Amino acid sequence: MSKPQHIHILGICGTFMGGIAAIAKQSGYRVTGCDANVYPPMSTQLEAQGIELIEGFGVEQLELKPDVFVIGNVVSRGNPLMEEILNRNLHYTSGPQWLADNLLRDKWVLGVAGTHGKTTTTSMLAWILEHAGLNPGFLIGGVPQNFGISARITDSPFFAIEADEYDTAFFDKRSKFVHYHPRTAILNNLEFDHADIFPDLNAIETQFHHLVRTVPGNGLVVSNGREESLARVIQRGCWTPVEKFGSDDGWNIDSNEQVTLKGKPQGKLEWDLMGEHNRMNALAALAAARHAGVPVAQGLAALTEFKNVKRRMEVRGTVNGITVYDDFAHHPTAIDTTVAGLRRKVGSARILAVLEPRSNTMKLGVMKDALPASLKDADLTYCYAGNLGWDANGALAPLGDKAIVKEDLNELVESIVSTAKSGDHILVMSNGGFGGIHEKILKRLAD
Repeated sequence: MSKPQHIHILGICGTFMGGIAAIAKQSGYRVTGCDANVYPPMSTQLEAQGIELIEGFGVEQLELKPDVFVIGNVVSRGNPLMEEILNRNLHYTSGPQWLADNLLRDKWVLGVAGTHGKTTTTSMLAWILEHAGLNPGFLIGGVPQNFGISARITDSPFFAIEADEYDTAFFDKRSKFVHYHPRTAILNNLEFDHADIFPDLNAIETQFHHLVRTVPGNGLVVSNGREESLARVIQRGCWTPVEKFGSDDGWNIDSNEQVTLKGKPQGKLEWDLMGEHNRMNALAALAAARHAGVPVAQGLAALTEFKNVKRRMEVRGTVNGITVYDDFAHHPTAIDTTVAGLRRKVGSARILAVLEPRSNTMKLGVMKDALPASLKDADLTYCYAGNLGWDANGALAPLGDKAIVKEDLNELVESIVSTAKSGDHILVMSNGGFGGIHEKILKRLAD
């Protein structure tokens, strides 16, 4: 029996590369990896799967002599291990390329692209396929609670993947999603983001059009009918049938959660998720699943049992009648829809929005002028300004005394706790760990 092929992953602890590691291991590869930040939860998840982890990027790792080095996009020129791989002309490839060449080649790939909602929509789609008995594989940038894992490979032809527009690797500046060759492609929405790699919206539209160019004629493009940016992408050329959602000439949903397709009733969406954005995500997932053979009624039945992804309006605790939520929102549009969704749920109760502008785009200050409007539905806004390169007080000035800015995390926590009273809803929004602020708030409230 020949020994399994050995891959060594540089930057293994990111959600995406960790997911690749997991499904490579499940597929019979020998998997090792390294990263600068080898700590839980990703480290424990990987070690539980028998994946050997090394701290740092030391050149001694070349002694492992893997068949190929798989390079994550956290790795840049100057990384000591990468420099030696280049000097010795060793075999290396990117994560998306390795995935496409080795695990996706024979799959019906369902790719979910968009500025917002990729993780949630991919989770919905995977769950609909699972509920229908299709046993899909998937790779998702979060942990869907219906599955409890972020990635798996199965013998099913179907594979649902979060199709990210972020760049592939230091040596491949195309978006990750051009590698996946989906037969079913969801274009969920498209706005300016990732200001660290894209100069403007047009540059991102070009990458989305590269994706559209890879979808076969017997495939399907499921596109948000409310987005002018996506209309422009498709106008550049499309060789695949297109189904729109959020519009009367395609899939739609009314305020009573009745789903229609070209005006014809398809059934009712019965679930407890909040917000118009989630209803749009559901339409996209229903359309994509229908392309894979799942009747709409069955898709709707699956969504009644859908549990949202962790960190999507997740209740972290309630103390003295004060509820603390955790949400991944970090782009003004996502902040707006998240706060608006909570407002619809809680009515006139007070919402205390707590924001960490942590993404590369937010750190650069590109979106700062859009922040006040995105927080309009909150009663008070608390902003953590530690390590920010722009003036948060100035940016949030339109909110007047409804905005409180602190550069010290503990001072921020004290300010929130001293103001909060029974019946309030504290909504924490960040795409990072935010210094464990949720637990700190809950602990201080309990004290």
